Amino acid sequence: MSKLEVLQNPKQRKLLFSAGLSWMFDAMEVGMMSFIVAALAKEWLLSPGEVGLISSSTSIGMVVGAALAGTLADKYGRKAVLMWTLLIFSVASGFSALATGYVFLCLIRFVAGIGLGGELPVASTLVSESVSAKERGRAVVLLESFWAAGWIISALISFFIIPEYGWRVAFLIGALPAFYALYLRKAIQDPPEFKKKKELKKVSFGEKFKSVWSAEHRKTTLMLWILWFTVVFSYYGMFLWLPSVMTSKGYELVKSFQYVLIMTLAQLPGYFTAAYFIEKFGRKFVLVVYLVMTGFSALWFGNAGSELSLIIAGMSLSFFNLGAWGGMYAYTPELYPLRTRSTGVGLSASVGRIGGVIAPLLVGLLVQKGVSFSTIFTLFFITVLVGAAAVLVLGKETKGIELAD
Repeated sequence: MSKLEVLQNPKQRKLLFSAGLSWMFDAMEVGMMSFIVAALAKEWLLSPGEVGLISSSTSIGMVVGAALAGTLADKYGRKAVLMWTLLIFSVASGFSALATGYVFLCLIRFVAGIGLGGELPVASTLVSESVSAKERGRAVVLLESFWAAGWIISALISFFIIPEYGWRVAFLIGALPAFYALYLRKAIQDPPEFKKKKELKKVSFGEKFKSVWSAEHRKTTLMLWILWFTVVFSYYGMFLWLPSVMTSKGYELVKSFQYVLIMTLAQLPGYFTAAYFIEKFGRKFVLVVYLVMTGFSALWFGNAGSELSLIIAGMSLSFFNLGAWGGMYAYTPELYPLRTRSTGVGLSASVGRIGGVIAPLLVGLLVQKGVSFSTIFTLFFITVLVGAAAVLVLGKETKGIELAD
């Protein structure tokens, strides 16, 4: 039985695939930026701090997008918000190709970030609400696996397109998913439970925020905000800088694309093993083990002294970090009731995106000040261990539990 055959209902498989493609396009856009900024740094003679600010501009938009989309999805439905967020980041990507200067690019990347940040929590909530308890965790992790496919496509585009045709063409390719939004209008539907709960639309954001921080959910929300911040901080701090790390160690830009592509391929088995373990051993097991191993992989990568060691460490980093992401997206929607679920997921993702803002800027500043990559990756080692500890101490297991209405 294949991994996708775990969903017996054809409509659920179609939903997973349809939402997964939108997730893939999101990843393709984010992934291309890590390669584009490496090319822009040479063409525009950008400092490490300026490179970090371009990446952080997208992340600032994602902070706003995640918070807004989560609230709007509880009010207007998951399907509508998923389509609009996909449209926003696609159009903004197309306009990014017209950038003639640093400031304009930062501004348009902020707009793209609103769409990018909004789409992910809404898509995971939609899939989580549409499958049974025994398949839910695995389905959401498989949804996350489309992220790896997007990164692989971005690496291929960056390897074959950017050196030959320039970074502007890569941005134009990132605009193509706008057409996919038209397909989503008929391909997906809101979960039946959401359609029945018309009173959801009457609940204000203030009431939902209070519910998220009520005595019933306070411990859960604290755990999730720590988890999301540490995971997103480490991911964007490490992965957006991978091409730059490679070039700093003496590998030419085109060759670094090949290395990052190899490391990205390791994401897929990371997702698939997490999809298996999450239903066998539970959410907490996957998150704690994969985060701890992410931390040790970060130490290894930061201290790698040879080309082979650098590649293998990067593959290990990809395997465990992205497996942890899958577990996090599966876990988060399970911890809130229907009336505040998308808001709770969106706020957690928004707090996480703050980490995505800080990390590229911080790494850029540290590189500019001459801090070694060994020291920088030690920082990420400590960060992900904090996230693992939060889940271990504050988290509750949700394996096999039906979502609360």
